Amino acid sequence: MANSTEAQKPQNPKKNKKKGATLDTFYRAKIQNIEEIEDDTQENAPKPSKGNGNSPQTHEEFESEMTKKMEAFWEEKWEIMQKKFTHLQNRCDQTEKENQALKARIRQLEDNDHVKEQELIKQSQNTKKLEENIKYLTNKVTDLENGGRRDNLRIIGLPEKPEINTKLNIVIQNIIKENCPEILEQGDNTATDRAHRTPSTLNPQKTTPRNVIAKLQSSQTKEKILQEARKRQFRYKGMPIRVTQDLASSTLNDRKAWNMIFRKARELGLQPRISYPAKLTIYFQGKVWAFNKIEDFQFFAKKRPELCGKFDTEKQRARNT
Repeated sequence: MANSTEAQKPQNPKKNKKKGATLDTFYRAKIQNIEEIEDDTQENAPKPSKGNGNSPQTHEEFESEMTKKMEAFWEEKWEIMQKKFTHLQNRCDQTEKENQALKARIRQLEDNDHVKEQELIKQSQNTKKLEENIKYLTNKVTDLENGGRRDNLRIIGLPEKPEINTKLNIVIQNIIKENCPEILEQGDNTATDRAHRTPSTLNPQKTTPRNVIAKLQSSQTKEKILQEARKRQFRYKGMPIRVTQDLASSTLNDRKAWNMIFRKARELGLQPRISYPAKLTIYFQGKVWAFNKIEDFQFFAKKRPELCGKFDTEKQRARNT
């Protein structure tokens, strides 16, 4: 019907020619697509079975074979993963054991440190007590030594001559007679039990004479001589000498530490005195002030405008050097 109808219609040569070319192109492309599909089908078709020679392999056999291969592949992978997992698990267990051992060691070290810290605190406390005891005993021994020297006089500057050293007792009587004859006039006991140079051996490198220690029989006479020695300069045959209380070496060193301040205080008219054992007293603004330590006096001087800057011991040492 379609062909008859088309035959009845008037045909245009140009249009028929164009339409024929289009149909040929369409059918040619269609045939080419069919051939390509057939080729793909042949390529993807199941291969012949190995067991039957050239007989074709069924779809079920193909799927079964592929399934077995996949199962074998994943079983192999699973075994590898299990081995790796087992290895990692062993490593984790070993690491955990090492971690526990380290934690135990750390706790032990912390406990040891705590024990040592407690022991150190106890040792520090014991050391502090020992230092306090040593200081107390040292002061006690020094005080006892000073008490044993309470009847002694120390004479400084007496020339180092043989005629003096062999007759020290007579020389001391001559010093008392020359400087405080009133003591003799009052009939006080000026006799000495013994007298000697200190130190016992002469150091040839020293240019100053050794001190003379004289033990008087009367402590009252000794105090009177010291009182006169504080008032004026003592002399022996016209040569200046100094007479002081005989004290332990540590006490003498403590007193020497006041020397610079003592001299400056004397220049300022503060009437300084060194009292037993090594305490400085001054007279300032109508009051008597006492200081056991140099630091205490320096703090006191800084607070007073009249004394501030005049007792700088560091500057005085620098000038002397």
